[in-house]
Amino acid sequence: MRIVAFVNQKGGVGKTTTVHNVGAALSRAGARVLLVDLDAQGSLTASCGFDPDELEKNLYDVLDGKVTLADVLLSCEGLDLAPAGMSLAQADLAFAGRIGRENMLKKALAPVTGYDFILLDCPPNLGLVTVNALVAAGELIIPVQAEYHALRGLELLQNTVALVRELNPGLTVLGIVVTFYDKRKTLNRDVFNELRRNVPDLLFETRIRDAVALAEAPSHGQTILAYRPGSAGAQDYEALANEIMRRT
Repeated sequence: MRIVAFVNQKGGVGKTTTVHNVGAALSRAGARVLLVDLDAQGSLTASCGFDPDELEKNLYDVLDGKVTLADVLLSCEGLDLAPAGMSLAQADLAFAGRIGRENMLKKALAPVTGYDFILLDCPPNLGLVTVNALVAAGELIIPVQAEYHALRGLELLQNTVALVRELNPGLTVLGIVVTFYDKRKTLNRDVFNELRRNVPDLLFETRIRDAVALAEAPSHGQTILAYRPGSAGAQDYEALANEIMRRT
């Protein structure tokens, strides 16, 4: 069972879209997939067709030890989902004095079996919830936009990963995936080539092309593979899922 955290402290990089669509592509390839929404905004939960505000329990209650992960699981499009809610926003404060607070998610996932992949959608910050994801995960995928600030953000994230490795020495960076890519834009091409020069072993060859349909699909509670099968976005996420399956 592979536990993969999708992390970037910058919002708006297509992280949630990537988690959802990679999960669907892996599922269509025959894998059993669990999605875990760790963002208090609940974007992944909403993208799966659920209103986070209407759910009685969510991942916060799991981390708090009040319920098990199995108690909150939902299903959508062949995927299982552990949903998020606004209560997760108080995690840093609520769990600040708790012994072993960095291991809450790892503990919650320990009894979970029957999945090939568990994909963790982290909040756009490097707080306690993200640290929990990095401690629980074996692998890390970093979605980045092909823009100038992407390179600076990578440095900060790599520093955090280095610190977390004291708690989780086995954590590896599986790869960096470029999102919102438009080959017509010189900056997009330049940033991709710069990443290729700096981190050639980490960069996924698949680039997620910028497409209107990718932005539309979540409002229909669907992945791009269901909303626009055969589209550029669907092809890109299927290709990325294949790269992920090949990398170990």
